[in-house]
Amino acid sequence: MKLANIAVAGTVILATISAAAWAQQGLTGLVTKIDRTKGTIAIQQEQSGTVGANTGGAAEEFKAQDRASLDAVHAGDKVTYSVIDTGGMKTITKLQKQ
Repeated sequence: MKLANIAVAGTVILATISAAAWAQQGLTGLVTKIDRTKGTIAIQQEQSGTVGANTGGAAEEFKAQDRASLDAVHAGDKVTYSVIDTGGMKTITKLQKQ
């Protein structure tokens, strides 16, 4: 019984670490829309891979943690960014023009 509890706890810890690592992972994409009054930005994520990779995915809207970072980018810019999920809303924590 004790061994089973340890195994479950280890699995939960690994899942938490994996989620945190994904949240801090640098993503790349193309800015499609910026709403500076609402503090939101829409980014079409760049697909990874070579053969058959396309950019046909829909843009996803994010809340900007720092509204000043939105002033540095414009629609059509390629960017790198990091996202966290807080209460169901994805928030950009780092945004940098490439």
